[in-house]
Amino acid sequence: MGTIKSLNKWANAHTYFPLDVLRIALGVFLFIKGMHFMGNSKILVDLLEPMQNLAGGMIMIHYVAPAHFIGGILIAFGLLTRWAIIAQLPILLGAIIINFAGEFSMTNFLLATIAFLVCIFFMFYGSGKHSLDYYFKMQQ
Repeated sequence: MGTIKSLNKWANAHTYFPLDVLRIALGVFLFIKGMHFMGNSKILVDLLEPMQNLAGGMIMIHYVAPAHFIGGILIAFGLLTRWAIIAQLPILLGAIIINFAGEFSMTNFLLATIAFLVCIFFMFYGSGKHSLDYYFKMQQ
């Protein structure tokens, strides 16, 4: 617990608007991907086709779109950011791995890798000073 508090103190002391814009952009990107998957579920089914024989394939399909949708909103507003990112990590790691299991798409691979690395960064950095987490913490 002390480690998280020290990370939060460091992040709040070293917060910058470009990092907040990056967090918001990540949240908007994930939100748009969630909306895209909800509107075109056939695309998601086709993406997960190499893993259709695994147990829980249908659970994965029903987890990805809502997790991106809700997680994107939470990340963009900076509310429960670390928890929302933890929910995104398995999806993004799966998106990276799926490129090697099925047909390799460089665009999808790059997007998934960049989103994964940015999520790893914000998992340690937190939501920053310009977020709802910080606002609610200061209200106490």
